[in-house]
Amino acid sequence: MTTSVILVYILLGSISIAYMIYGKKQRKAVALLAGIGIGVLPYFGLNMWLTVLLSIVMMGLPFVIKI
Repeated sequence: MTTSVILVYILLGSISIAYMIYGKKQRKAVALLAGIGIGVLPYFGLNMWLTVLLSIVMMGLPFVIKI
């Protein structure tokens, strides 16, 4: 694991925590689930670029799905 991969995962973890806090405080289930998904995704051991792509998709879900 290189330094760049570790920094990307730290950034994704920070974004994940922000989405989870926002989703919990605003009672937005989609944002909460997106935060959980972004936080769990690196544990699957996928390619870093695939992880980043899926995380970007999950970051956009709360803006597309309005529940």
